[in-house]
Amino acid sequence: MSQTQTKGQFITIEGTEGVGKSTNMAFIEQWLKNSGIELVITREPGGTELGEKLRAVLLDAKETSMCDDTELLLMFAARAQHLHEVILPALNAGKWVLCDRFTDATYAYQGGGRGIDMSRIAQLEQWVQGDIRPDMTMILDLPIDVGLERAGKRSAPDRFELEKHDFFNKVRNTYLARAAAQPDRYQVIDAAPAIDVVQQSIQTVLEKMVK
Repeated sequence: MSQTQTKGQFITIEGTEGVGKSTNMAFIEQWLKNSGIELVITREPGGTELGEKLRAVLLDAKETSMCDDTELLLMFAARAQHLHEVILPALNAGKWVLCDRFTDATYAYQGGGRGIDMSRIAQLEQWVQGDIRPDMTMILDLPIDVGLERAGKRSAPDRFELEKHDFFNKVRNTYLARAAAQPDRYQVIDAAPAIDVVQQSIQTVLEKMVK
């Protein structure tokens, strides 16, 4: 899929478990719509009928035999369909896209957490995405202990949430390392304070984008 960057704005929200992505996605959605932005809301893995089926497999806590390469390839299979069916058509129509996770999650979870070589992920990224990258990625950051405690209050854990503390530390460290390496594309948002403080930080980022 060789594509060039398109005219809409592509925003992704990232972070480890329990950082408040859903709450803050809703805030961002409302803020952008109030600003007159035509917006498509989506998520990964998922975002399409096929992608949601793959998501169900990837998150199924009973899928204990799934090997790391299978997990990685399923993520990119869902992503290829997502780009083809949802993301690229929206961007090409001048719409903004707000996505709950994208390829940074693959680097963080499959690369950092699982230990898959980052160069292999980069090869798949280039093959599936061409030069399509988010215009802005907000990483909601929180100490792992706090995030897992919050996540544990929501529902039964999925296949990823069953991982150990060390796994999520690696995920978090990978996110922060990517943000440090490309500060123009990433904004790290401290997700520990009260929600109104977090959302003020998010709003500051959004205001710069819609000028």
